[in-house]
Amino acid sequence: MPVCDICCEELPSEAEMRTHLLLSHMENVMACPFCSLSGVSYDELSFHISIAHIDKDCQDTKTTVADSGQENLNDWTAQRPSSTKTSNVNVKNMDKGISTSPKSSPPAVARASGAIKLVRTTPTSSNNATRERKDGRRKSKQKRLSSPLKEGCFSCPMCSLVCKDCFILQEHVELHLQDQDGAEGAGPEAGTSTEASSTSNGRSAVMDYECPMCSLSCPSSSSLQEHVELHLEYGSASATGHSSEDLTLARKLQEEEEQKWREAETRREAEDFKKLQKQFGLDNSGGYRKQMERTMERAVSRGQMVPAEFHRKKVEMLESLASGMDDGRSKTSGLVEALCRYYQKDASDCAHVWLCAETDHYSSSEGDKGWGCGYRNFQMLLSSLHRMEQYNLLPVSVPSIPRVQALIEEAWGQGADPQGASHFNHRLQGTRAWIGATEIYAVFTSLSVKARIVDFHKPTGPGDTHPRLFEWVKQYFSHSASRVARLPPKVVQTTLPPIYLQHQGHSRSIVGVEQKVNGNLCLLLFDPGCAPREMRRVLSQDTAATMVRRMRKFSGGLKHRQYQAVAVEGLLTPEEKRSRILNSRTLCAEKIP
Repeated sequence: MPVCDICCEELPSEAEMRTHLLLSHMENVMACPFCSLSGVSYDELSFHISIAHIDKDCQDTKTTVADSGQENLNDWTAQRPSSTKTSNVNVKNMDKGISTSPKSSPPAVARASGAIKLVRTTPTSSNNATRERKDGRRKSKQKRLSSPLKEGCFSCPMCSLVCKDCFILQEHVELHLQDQDGAEGAGPEAGTSTEASSTSNGRSAVMDYECPMCSLSCPSSSSLQEHVELHLEYGSASATGHSSEDLTLARKLQEEEEQKWREAETRREAEDFKKLQKQFGLDNSGGYRKQMERTMERAVSRGQMVPAEFHRKKVEMLESLASGMDDGRSKTSGLVEALCRYYQKDASDCAHVWLCAETDHYSSSEGDKGWGCGYRNFQMLLSSLHRMEQYNLLPVSVPSIPRVQALIEEAWGQGADPQGASHFNHRLQGTRAWIGATEIYAVFTSLSVKARIVDFHKPTGPGDTHPRLFEWVKQYFSHSASRVARLPPKVVQTTLPPIYLQHQGHSRSIVGVEQKVNGNLCLLLFDPGCAPREMRRVLSQDTAATMVRRMRKFSGGLKHRQYQAVAVEGLLTPEEKRSRILNSRTLCAEKIP
């Protein structure tokens, strides 16, 4: 008959066995009948009973011995006793070996005559058969039992049970340790058996309890229990005992990775800094003179210039640099007057046009191409100021780019803009360094010219546009014209100098502003990047319209995040000059908005 693996109850059929398991064990809370273990699945409980309570299970299932009684009698033979003493001894020995269970059959049966007794032919065959039956029952039960669920993450260190909860595993381990304590405290026969077994195996009678998680040997089961509980409590799962070495190795590898990352970051920053130095002309690769000479040498090597022309241009360049005056090769004059004639004749879509005073256009040449826009816009401003009587203290001629660099260094020497001087290491001559609005302000201050920096530091219109910039430029030019006439004419050429306009990577000069019939504003810009032959097209009425379209910049054409404008507003007194130089230590611009 089938026997329940959990409660050892015998059932008449397999169908009733399944019903019994469903009603008694699966639908109710699963609990071990031999200990307090509960809250586990059927498979886990069956596996637990087969491993932790195998001795009790075998004791409860000795009823199966009766079924094999006939086979056991075959191990006994009839023998006539030679004496009563021998018979008594055999009977006593036999009584010790016979189970007293009422369900078991005795291995020996006494006849009525008492002349025959049953004697076991081999003394150890009964023990071997019993052990084989127990082992066979254990194997058969383990075959019927399914393995624990794989989703459990806590395995018993003393058997193969896997539990889902660490508290259930703790109770299970405590049962193991209690069984071991009971085995230690058994009678002298158990002690003798243990001692004999340990002696036969060549081991010491003192048992060491080894932790299955870290291989630590504990002197007693209680200390092992506390040690295992520490593992379960703090989640230590080191199976090799080398966690400290692993942690040290991990930290070392992490430090090596961080060191490599820092070195790579340092190399990258150094390369980026060199690129920036080269971009802004601070890489000591030479200034205006060296770039001009290299450009002419390349032209000779390509056949674009004959050697005689090369030497002639080189001599002219050296003479210009020695005098400190610009050679005028990139200058175009008469442009503002030509614009005034164009607007008076052809600008039908303009309601008002305001132009600056007469200003020469200076284009970038072979010596400053790619970095000289700031110097060229400064030359444009000076060319306009030279035509005004109030600025007669300024140098008569327009200086060359190396001379402008020297003027900026002189301004730094007077104490103007110390932060800018530190940025350029107090040196501009012989370099291709870019300059901006602060350098223009510093050199004008050193020349006693009153200048103002206006910073349009963020867009003020939709689409990253700057309508406030356009309004400010209109106010700058129209304010002077409104003083003369209450109703200004359509085209007004003011007496104001152009405005220096700086943004990231480039600078231009604002020479005028248009106001369309619909009210939109448009700036007119002189760009140093435009070649002289292109600018001369403004002087012709046939090509002026094309060039004016290139000079116009509407609000949608100026979308850099930040713009800085430098406007000249007169001369400085000596006291104002000293005050401005002193205040330039912490240079502050007027911000709009």
